Amino acid sequence: MERLVNAFFNSMRAFRVLARNEKAFQQELVLLLLALPIAWFIAPSWPRYLLLIGAILLLILVEVLNTGIEATCDAISREFNVEIQLAKDCGSLAVLISVIIVAGVWAVAIIEWIQAMPA
Repeated sequence: MERLVNAFFNSMRAFRVLARNEKAFQQELVLLLLALPIAWFIAPSWPRYLLLIGAILLLILVEVLNTGIEATCDAISREFNVEIQLAKDCGSLAVLISVIIVAGVWAVAIIEWIQAMPA
């Protein structure tokens, strides 16, 4: 149990640091806060609501991992290194892929919502 409590506090420390210092993380948190009520109106069911919110949580998860990769690379060396550049670029690509997933999931949901409106 102590391990879980420590893990929770470590996670909250990381959350506070990212929320204060990482612009992308801050923007994604705002996106999540806006999406919570909007998804409620767009989603026709709980599973669809969870899919819309889950897509944004996936984006936040990938952003957190990307930030961890960048922090690790910066701790190793701030000088240019081809392998470090590749690691950072791969993290950035992962964020881009998750943005595309979010956009696709939300686009389909919005289109279905519009189509379901009475004429």
